[in-house]
Amino acid sequence: MAVIGTRYRVRYDERIYARHGYLAGEDDRRLAELCAALEDPETKAVFCARGGYGSMRLLAKLAARASMAAIPPKPLIGFSDITALHQWLQTQGLVSFHGPVLTQLGRLAAESAPERLFSLLESASPAEPLSGTDTFVGGTAEGPLLGGNLSVFTRLLGTPFMPPLEGAILLLEDVAEQPYRLDRMWTHLDLAGVFRQIRGIVLGSFTGCDQRDASCAGADVLRDLAVATGLPCAAGFPIGHGSVNEPVPLGVRVRLDADTSRLTFLDAAVSTRG
Repeated sequence: MAVIGTRYRVRYDERIYARHGYLAGEDDRRLAELCAALEDPETKAVFCARGGYGSMRLLAKLAARASMAAIPPKPLIGFSDITALHQWLQTQGLVSFHGPVLTQLGRLAAESAPERLFSLLESASPAEPLSGTDTFVGGTAEGPLLGGNLSVFTRLLGTPFMPPLEGAILLLEDVAEQPYRLDRMWTHLDLAGVFRQIRGIVLGSFTGCDQRDASCAGADVLRDLAVATGLPCAAGFPIGHGSVNEPVPLGVRVRLDADTSRLTFLDAAVSTRG
């Protein structure tokens, strides 16, 4: 057990370093560790150590675990692969935090220091607004902020672990996906009716999503796809796999002003059941 400053005490299972093929240990071990952290009344927040792949494999057993229905609300922080856990938590009416995993936290640029994250964890006020860099489709929209990693998010379509999308503002980011793959995943969302349900789109970092010698960049593909939806869409938010990954609460109501590329949080980021 270690102390961070005078306010935070870290507790982790020594088996966190386990390996099982391409996974951070066998499913049962990772499930037990996650459930213990969520159920422990002494644990005030759960920080995911890294992304990668494997969270989706836990969802069915998480949902079947009776004690999960009464878990005390607490923040869970992570992104990328952790998108699967975020969506499950939002089906339970809980707020969670799309933000740096521990392995990313120490590598982030100075302007993405943990102050915003700890402010979110400690404050009873809504999160500070965030600004993007580009307007793809103008307009404004309000609704609960849902989403995360595009690749993981699309894999949950058609499963019971996708929260209701009606009226939502959809946040998407990704890494190392070539333009045609972005198109394929976005088209999957379109064919599944996602863009007929949501009210607006927030695009974070799409890092390394350009193909060498390609005639168009990943950002060009995303712009064309966003325009086709007709929904308010702003891009370039410092959220995702880039050198800046600002934490944002998921499951809270937000206002997207795509004309000014501004995302305003209307609800306090408190992890309570809706």
